[in-house]
Amino acid sequence: MTLKEPKNIPVDKSNEDTLEENSLILHNDDVHTFDYVIDALIDICEHEIEQATQCTYLVHYKGKCDVKKGSFSELKPMKDALIGRELNATID
Repeated sequence: MTLKEPKNIPVDKSNEDTLEENSLILHNDDVHTFDYVIDALIDICEHEIEQATQCTYLVHYKGKCDVKKGSFSELKPMKDALIGRELNATID
């Protein structure tokens, strides 16, 4: 059995920044209640209650949690909205 060399297939890199996946990170604070953070994640990130609750516990116990993945342009309005609710959020 003979293996053939793979053909060089050109890669289209024109959409590279749309393929890049970033993470919206929510950081812990000592100010807001669990319910407040859960409601914010449901409203802003469109989480289901279970997902929002799990993320809130991770933020509380681990210090931060990746609450959403996507392109920078998708995550930026969510980050701004979380900050608008006085939560600590970054995009990595």
